[in-house]
This record gives sequence, structure tokens and C-alpha cells, in this order.
Amino acid sequence: MDSILNSRFGLRFALTIARTTPPRLGYVIARLIAQILTLRKESNLIQTIRMNQQRVSGNTLNKADLDQAAREVLLNSSRSIYDLYHYLEDLDSNDDKFFIDPAFQGLIDHSKANTQGIVIGGLHMVGFDLAFQWLVPDLIDPLALTIPNPEGGRALEFQRRVERGIRLVPGSFKGLREAIRYLEQGGIVVTGIDHPSEIFQHRLNFFGAPASLPSHHIFLALKAKCPVVVAASYLGADGRYHLTASSPIDMEILPDREDQLRHNGGKVLAAAEDIIREHPQQWLVFQPVWGNEE
Repeated sequence: MDSILNSRFGLRFALTIARTTPPRLGYVIARLIAQILTLRKESNLIQTIRMNQQRVSGNTLNKADLDQAAREVLLNSSRSIYDLYHYLEDLDSNDDKFFIDPAFQGLIDHSKANTQGIVIGGLHMVGFDLAFQWLVPDLIDPLALTIPNPEGGRALEFQRRVERGIRLVPGSFKGLREAIRYLEQGGIVVTGIDHPSEIFQHRLNFFGAPASLPSHHIFLALKAKCPVVVAASYLGADGRYHLTASSPIDMEILPDREDQLRHNGGKVLAAAEDIIREHPQQWLVFQPVWGNEE
């Protein structure tokens, strides 16, 4: 899914469908695309979704349950992509598409007080990109850490975020220093915490097993002496995207740097687990988080 959308062709195709079709038809197309992808049961995409969903479930899903979970994940992803490009051009006229849960309202209130910085650890769940762009700049004014040198469709996505008024900083050494300064001034820094990569050396515990997930958000919070808040969105029964968040998670200082990163990273991921368990098929990560073992 990511590789398709990260190409310029894939993004242009999604933009065309989203902009030229009303929601009723757009959701039908989204469902059709999800069903077609689900038929390819031996594809890496489907196998990865099944593996991730099984781990989130605590290894409780049978074959039929996993098939259904994969369908729901792809449907939610397709709908999320459609909504992103359908509503993005006129976000300010679509406030009724969003609902701020009390926990997230507390985050907004804290940020407006501007007394202490906050690192927001974002989860890749349904509607988060759209909701995040809706929040900026009226409700929050964040600095967003991104991957360096985006290409293809990803570059176009980043360009649209800049046009919306989001300050993007690459996750380089220079970018991290800028983020720390912004946090020390009472600002908000947003970064993803659930996309795996083998470049991440600190194997953090996630849903009961080591995962190759980032820990730079922990580094930032420790350096700036500020808490981390896990944030996400989910599609509610009312058809709106709900913004939700954990309570602020204070960092603990330990003598050993590695232990410090693992301990604090574990606390943050435990909060992420609580959010994902509430809506497991709305968690849209399409890379193997725990390697290749189911």
C-alpha cells in the first residue's frame, strides 16, 4: 500500500478519484479496491497485515478472523486515503468531520498555555494525516519531524503539508537540534513512533515482543525535559474522525543511557498499545513490525 501511494502515479490516481467523486461513490470505489487487494492472499501486503494483526490480538485470531481483519484494514486505509484528498482542499468548511475527545482537548489546552514543550508521538491510524492538517494552525502550531529527502508521491504529500502551514523539519542531526530548541521554548513537536525499520537499533518492547521502532522521540523529550503524549485518530460510529491522546508521559532518568531509552520507550509504547487495541483494524502500518515471524 505504501509503495503504491509513494509513487507519483499512485498519488495522482488517488487525487483524481477523490476530487472527482462524491463520498457515496468514493467509498464504493474504496471498498472495491480493498476487496481486490484482499484477494491476493499470498502477497507481501496481505501477509504483513495478517502478521501485525495477529500480534496485536495476542495471537488469538484464527484464519477466518485474520482474513476479515485484513479486509477491514485495507478498507479503512482506502477510505482514509479517499477522505484525505477529498476534504483536504476545503478543510475549514468541514469541521463536522472531526471530534476532539476530552484527552486530546487537554493536549490543546496545554499547548496554548505554552509553559512546557510536548513531544506528540503520532500513530498511523485512520484519518490522522487529515485530522492533523485540520488542527493546524488554529488549534496547535507544531513542528513536524519528517524523513529526509522525500521522493515521488511522498514529496508531493510533504509539499501539501507545507502549504497548509505545517513546519516540516527532516529528522537529521540538525533537525533534532532545532526540535529540541522548539520544545525548550514551550512548543509542540510531532513525530511518528510506529513505523519500523532495521536502522533502529534500540529494540523496544511492543505488544509483548521486541520491535525495530524509533526512539528519537524519547531522545527529544529527555533533552528538552518534557513529556511525551501518544496521539491518534479513529473513525467513530458517528462517521467522524475522533482525535484522542494519552495522558502526558514523563521521562525517567536512569544511569545507563540504553536502559533509559528502553524504559521510557516502553512506557510510551504501552500507551500506544492501549489506543491501538481499541481500534486494531484502524492501525495502518504495512511493514512487518516484529520481523517475519507470525
